Amino acid sequence: MNLLLKNIGIISPKDNLKGIFDVFIKDGRIESIGSIDSDGNAQVIDCEGLTAVPGFFDMHVHFRDPGQTEKEDIDSGVLSAANGGFTGVLCMPNTKPPIDNKEVIEYINDKARGKIVDVVVSACASKYRAGDELADLNELYDAGAMALTDDGSPLLNEEVLRKTLEFTASHNVPFLQHAENYKVSGNGAMHKGKVSEQMNVEGIPYESETQTVRNDIAMANSITGSKYHVQHLSCGETVEILRKARKTNENITCEACPHHFVLTDEAVVKEGTNAKMNPPLREDEDVEKILLGLADGTIDVICTDHAPHTSEEKSRNIYDAPFGIVGLETCVGLTYKYLVETEVITFENMVEKMSDNPRRILNLPRISIVEGEKANLTILKRDEEWVVVTDKFKTKSRNTPFSGYKLKCKPYAVINNDKMHLSEL
Repeated sequence: MNLLLKNIGIISPKDNLKGIFDVFIKDGRIESIGSIDSDGNAQVIDCEGLTAVPGFFDMHVHFRDPGQTEKEDIDSGVLSAANGGFTGVLCMPNTKPPIDNKEVIEYINDKARGKIVDVVVSACASKYRAGDELADLNELYDAGAMALTDDGSPLLNEEVLRKTLEFTASHNVPFLQHAENYKVSGNGAMHKGKVSEQMNVEGIPYESETQTVRNDIAMANSITGSKYHVQHLSCGETVEILRKARKTNENITCEACPHHFVLTDEAVVKEGTNAKMNPPLREDEDVEKILLGLADGTIDVICTDHAPHTSEEKSRNIYDAPFGIVGLETCVGLTYKYLVETEVITFENMVEKMSDNPRRILNLPRISIVEGEKANLTILKRDEEWVVVTDKFKTKSRNTPFSGYKLKCKPYAVINNDKMHLSEL
């Protein structure tokens, strides 16, 4: 595939590159950047008004394959990611069967091979994600697991957690914690607060997350070189705990999702189970502290926790409906509107948190927009306003509280692995 991108804006903080250029891509690599005339051997695209950045990477997705492909599979997940502006994703291991053996990793790698989106996998820290027996971490690492996590479930067993963190220190691979304590969260279906009381719904208290993170950090600090990452944080206090911890331990990292910095638990009143996720939506004060954590760099990564479910499942009552929403095709617009336009972060910060930082944490090759490098690009219409229409999604599922939202910065295309996908949002 030979492409000549004419008059395209490029912003690549890692390369200290910002400006408008022509970019010639030959056989999937960046041949030249500058002022380039077409020689007739390339498809020419007029890119005036478009901006190219290093390809976005979502380090928290659920593709449900194997085992629940009625919700999502590798093919539909990849298409959803590309449509939303992502060129890479990290799949979580709560599949059926779970990713606790090399055979499941090989199955996913085989299905994902050669696609436009790079699909890498995390693997279970414990066997069957049951939390009480260490998985064969060496086998999983050798098979290509880029992170360890029991996501969907917390890893609370101290012995298993300690051995996992010791493994992260010796193999330079992160452990990703779903920070929840079942004994504290109980049967909660949303945040425990005034709204849950008004709805007469059992709530999940702050302590379920904050106690877990505080205890984990104490252990991580006791293991030199361990790599500990907090997934989808929801509590303002968690941000404060992490801010303090990161002052003395640079191997402690964390992520936030758009739903946790845009919405509060009030959304459950309007959206019902489409606003049910775990960790739950919290309160205004929590949103403000997450925004501050994004602004000051405490929070390294913006990801989606893309969690597809069928309409039938989400139509159940608040207790029986599963947790989770889809997010791959709304993340760019939500992040730009609620963080960049409001000057919480700069656009360059957005690129770092959605491209460079996740790859750095996962020890993946970091993307450069320079001559000779592989072309791995997310192309955006930064100034275009658009409305979320779920019928345009490529994911199999429609469980989102953001239908009808007016956003800004629309995914235009992604280029990766010598392929291009034009977004249809």
